[in-house]
Amino acid sequence: MKILVTGGLGFIGSHTVVALLNEGFEVVIIDNLSNSSIGVLEGITKITNQTPEFHKLDLRDKERVANFFEANQDIEGIIHFAASKAVGESVEKPLLYYENNINTLVFILQEMRRKELSNFIFSSSCTVYGQADELPITENAPVKQAESPYGNTKQIGEEIIGDFAKTNEKFKAIALRYFNPIGAHPSAEIGELPIGTPQNLVPYITQTGAGIREELSVFGDDYPTEDGTCIRDYIHVMDLAEAHVVALQRLIKNNNKKNYEVFNLGTGTGNSVLEVIKSFEKVADQKLPYKLVDRRPGDVISAYADTTKANSDLGWTARFNLEDALASAWKWQQKQPS
Repeated sequence: MKILVTGGLGFIGSHTVVALLNEGFEVVIIDNLSNSSIGVLEGITKITNQTPEFHKLDLRDKERVANFFEANQDIEGIIHFAASKAVGESVEKPLLYYENNINTLVFILQEMRRKELSNFIFSSSCTVYGQADELPITENAPVKQAESPYGNTKQIGEEIIGDFAKTNEKFKAIALRYFNPIGAHPSAEIGELPIGTPQNLVPYITQTGAGIREELSVFGDDYPTEDGTCIRDYIHVMDLAEAHVVALQRLIKNNNKKNYEVFNLGTGTGNSVLEVIKSFEKVADQKLPYKLVDRRPGDVISAYADTTKANSDLGWTARFNLEDALASAWKWQQKQPS
């Protein structure tokens, strides 16, 4: 089956492309290379001995999106990653996030309606829960007012998919609410390599460890947690990639219970920022320079997943722990030019 992966040269997208190819799927990638590199395609090829079809295309261009689907009528499933994803940046540039994350989704769904396509996986986020009232967070936790424009685009995206699903019984979709993806492929041929200053914790840690960054800023040490720093559920990107394949197969085999489902993807364990730093220092066998600074707008205190539904309904469980993920991220970083 031919599967379209938007944002397929990005961090999570590229690892999912590898997982799809290893399962025998044919993959077509769309990416505008705004936060990725064409060199990732070479990494995918080295790992799988296959080169997926690639289209450099900005999904904000409605006409080009329509032309793409007209020329590719044998697509049987879509995994939609393409989106801007940094909480802090979204606070500074909200309109960019609404244009990039909402318009692109609508244009793709319009083409799916026209071509009567099904099997849609949406890259969502635990940010839709805001600061949850109870931990760990289940899929039944209320979706709260978003703490950032990025989080709001994921909430709106899920609502758009849900509304579309109500009007189209043939349409099948799953929204996967990730917690915090980190790590890299064990080959170190692909990994997380943001363009410019990293907006996420682990690439900033590894770049600081490699001497590219002078020191790491820890945003806030006065949160009501054991060590005063924020707590997150860090999931290895390889586990996340596998979950996308499992979710896609669920739709293809018609094992879904409803035509629109939602699953949390995490480990079920929360780690503070300082715990992540200490774990990195252990796997890298070096001290990491960091400083404590003021809180950052848009950050919640603590978020980690209840994975019961994904474990039971999807038959998926995270296999790797925090040290595994950090070790793979460090191996990837060490392979990069300074």
